[in-house]
Amino acid sequence: MTVTPIPRGYTSVTPWMISADTNALMDWLTAAFDAEDCGRVVDDQGVVGHAEMRIGNAMVMMFDSKPDWPLTPAFLRLYVDDADATHRQALAAGGTSITEPTELFWGDRVGRVRDPFGNLYWLQTRVVELTEAEVVERMNDPKFIAAMEYVQGADFFPGA
Repeated sequence: MTVTPIPRGYTSVTPWMISADTNALMDWLTAAFDAEDCGRVVDDQGVVGHAEMRIGNAMVMMFDSKPDWPLTPAFLRLYVDDADATHRQALAAGGTSITEPTELFWGDRVGRVRDPFGNLYWLQTRVVELTEAEVVERMNDPKFIAAMEYVQGADFFPGA
């Protein structure tokens, strides 16, 4: 039998998310992004030692933090079919909007949402394919300059 160095269904980079309540995080990921639960290992105290979910075509691993660990929020970029619809779905699941979906100069529509656990998601959809010259032209367009100022001026940690 041939062994592949990267298991089927995984990519070269697999993010980890550490949470004080991995079960609740997994419920939120399912509601917000239609994530698929691929399994979890839970000890007799109810602590999640390892869990995996598929979001789109990516595997994400997670586990419960130790009680004395500091918060370690994840920052994840999710390419989705419709950034606007996914942004609305994440808000309906209890997320907080950091930036509304906005078209940026390189051709992606980008919105950002924080989940109830402190993790931040960039929700992106490619809406236009551009040449390098078109990207440069859009970088100098006042409309796209204002859009970048909006997203770059967002407070990632409101109230902190």
